[in-house]
Amino acid sequence: MNPWPIIGGMANILVKADEYRRPNFGQPGDIIVLTKPIGTQPAVNLKQTPKDYSISQESIDLAYELSVESMAHLNRDTAKLMLKYESHGATDITGFGLLGHAQNLASAQFDEVDLILDALPVIDKMHLKIDNLADFKVMEGYSAETSGGILCMLAPDKAEDFVKESLEVYGQEVWTVGKVVKGERRAVIKDDCEVISINKTFLHC
Repeated sequence: MNPWPIIGGMANILVKADEYRRPNFGQPGDIIVLTKPIGTQPAVNLKQTPKDYSISQESIDLAYELSVESMAHLNRDTAKLMLKYESHGATDITGFGLLGHAQNLASAQFDEVDLILDALPVIDKMHLKIDNLADFKVMEGYSAETSGGILCMLAPDKAEDFVKESLEVYGQEVWTVGKVVKGERRAVIKDDCEVISINKTFLHC
């Protein structure tokens, strides 16, 4: 008989209070950072199911290469920076999609705040309506991500250094995607959300 749970993604460990960051301390004025682009679901589907799509094979191949790069890269360095810069809370972006995980994070906050997302890094062309491909609603936040990035809340005076150090020390480009505001524990992707098109590697390590 195994005394440890081995299913359901359970992790068991003992750590000191200063060795991790709790997810519940978002404050109005915090900056929201996303550490990997979204769009892996349509990118993989395009590559795995050849059809007559309305984008070029070159674009499909590039999107797939970038999605593989993203999925294969660990979030370990981001975790180090979250500790160093005292993140006020974070979530990974995986099966529930960007908005699903952002809403879970917003719901968990002690303060009555909203997470407002106004810019999103997206693997090139993966936010478009593509003929013969299911609409995964990438920009609406419903597209599932595999091994996605970290959506992280940081104090304004620390967010810039977080972004800078991620690139300069760890070689990983990350993006400022929104703000925390006083609200009702909701997550919102703005209708006029900016698309940051990722058409080359975001890893420079």
